[in-house]
Amino acid sequence: MAIPNEALAKLLQEIEQKATFSQQQIGLVKAQITAKAREQRMLQLTTTEVDSLPTDTRVYEGVGKMFVLTPTHEVKQRLANEGEELKSDTTNLEKKLHYLETTLKNSRDNFEQLLQAGSRS
Repeated sequence: MAIPNEALAKLLQEIEQKATFSQQQIGLVKAQITAKAREQRMLQLTTTEVDSLPTDTRVYEGVGKMFVLTPTHEVKQRLANEGEELKSDTTNLEKKLHYLETTLKNSRDNFEQLLQAGSRS
């Protein structure tokens, strides 16, 4: 049973839009993953520097336009918490990227199948 040309054109357009949207989202997610990796590296460097300080060193954290004296163990705890959040965010972004890549692949496969089916009729 052949698909009418109008319906085929509409299906092809929808699949093409879905594929284009997926490609755009893949670009955004890859940029977000890169940004999270950069943040993670900065956090790692900061943690290394704080760990190398003697325990009695005064540590100040920026709050707005001022600096507040903060105990070293609190700074280490905050850095550890931020590291866990970044790992979680990165994992979620990688899952989203995998989903979008799968969606794009499926859209391309469906597009090709419809073109092949249309050329046979």
